[in-house]
Amino acid sequence: MVSPVSPMVPAAAGVGLRFPHHGQALNPTPGVSWLEVHPENYLADAGACTHLLRARERYPLSLHAVGLSLGSVDGVCPRALQRLRALVDLTAPGLVSDHLSFSTTGGTYLPDLFPLPYTAAALQVVVANVHAAQAALGRQLLVENPAVYLATRGNEMTEPEFLATLVQRTGCGVLLDVNNLFVSAHNTGRDAAALLAAFLRHLPAAAIGEIHLAGHTRVAMSGGQVALIDDHGSGVSAAVWSLYARVLAVLGPVPTLIEWDTALPAWEVLSGEAVLAQAQLTAVGGK
Repeated sequence: MVSPVSPMVPAAAGVGLRFPHHGQALNPTPGVSWLEVHPENYLADAGACTHLLRARERYPLSLHAVGLSLGSVDGVCPRALQRLRALVDLTAPGLVSDHLSFSTTGGTYLPDLFPLPYTAAALQVVVANVHAAQAALGRQLLVENPAVYLATRGNEMTEPEFLATLVQRTGCGVLLDVNNLFVSAHNTGRDAAALLAAFLRHLPAAAIGEIHLAGHTRVAMSGGQVALIDDHGSGVSAAVWSLYARVLAVLGPVPTLIEWDTALPAWEVLSGEAVLAQAQLTAVGGK
């Protein structure tokens, strides 16, 4: 039996904590109610864990993994799960998440999160891996929709249908990344609002345990086309803020994270984005 999403992370705005901001994060900051980190940055660094525990004393914490490779046909690495479980036990996070993607194959670790075909065979792999991860961690895992750059051939179901079935079969939750959704829709020629509506239609509201917001960059391609890259290197775009408002209008307040990983800004800029998210959360009844 998987434990439910912990209430320790509030339905309020938080930010992704990166090493240059560890000092500022120890001070109360308007708009910032919780912190999220990539556990891989702390698994082999006792000094970094010391700083993380100091921040954990002041804020609820979420662990957002990037290395479980839930879509790998090789299965999830038992050693990776063991090390992640040790960090979970040490930091007592309110939420733990990873991505609907794969990043390992045949013992090779790839430096990206590659999307999956939405087929019955792929679903069977992810179901098995999520079951294994949740059993090893002793808790529910949130699974995030990835950013995609090319449409996959041979899909047997849509991404929302795939995720909804995964939730049904494993009891996992969903981390809804609104920026990823917008990027994916643009890059594959779909309407973002329609894609969002499909997510909200297929996914149980109670399964969506966290929302991510981030910036993206526009890259000119040959033939005059423009691709969107999920680089987390700027503020949230107006289009993504608009989609976020649609999500909150349906779901009400949900823990919402501002991600910013490249071209890292001053703490005041990052927390200012959280203030904007908190304003929307408050407007729909959040604290």
